[in-house]
Amino acid sequence: MGAAEKMLNAMMEDDETQTRANYCTSFSEIPTSSFTVEVSHSLSDVSPLVIELCKDLFKKWSELDDSCFSVETVSGGITNLLLKVTVKEENGNELMITVRLYGPNTDYVINRERELQSIKYLSAAGFGAKLLGVFGNGMVQSFINARTLTPADMRKKKLAAEIAKQLHKFHKVEIPGSKEPQLWNDIFKFYENGIFDHCKLSRFY
Repeated sequence: MGAAEKMLNAMMEDDETQTRANYCTSFSEIPTSSFTVEVSHSLSDVSPLVIELCKDLFKKWSELDDSCFSVETVSGGITNLLLKVTVKEENGNELMITVRLYGPNTDYVINRERELQSIKYLSAAGFGAKLLGVFGNGMVQSFINARTLTPADMRKKKLAAEIAKQLHKFHKVEIPGSKEPQLWNDIFKFYENGIFDHCKLSRFY
């Protein structure tokens, strides 16, 4: 290996070390709370709890009146109840965040610790919604105002090429832990722990 290659590898290792250090720093800055929100309640009952959660997680909102918060459901959640929270701050700015409440009993088939770890690293690398906070039975992320791609979108060559490019970057993100596929493990856990109350879940998802 030549001197140039050695120098390049050293620079790459330094960059990787710095990136991981930045990840750790950003992780330590993510607010956490032991607060939990019962997902079996109706939206009208859940909303005050979500507002209280937001005030607990984000101290700059702790003195805001409850009327400054608006809570609504977001479609698309499979194992989570997704809520969009709009906050009107004292300076008049409006901010939107997403509150993800884990579905009942989903921790039997989803390793939430592994999921959270992955989201932390992917968020720090710029993929998906930014992780803003973590609480007892869910997480808070930035709200992305977007739509689902249609088959017509997917036929666009430039868009398909950009998706492939981003997937390449996505798979290069280093996440600690096992690199073994977990799909079948999760499917078998789902089968073995078939304890979901589908009637209850269908009320929310």
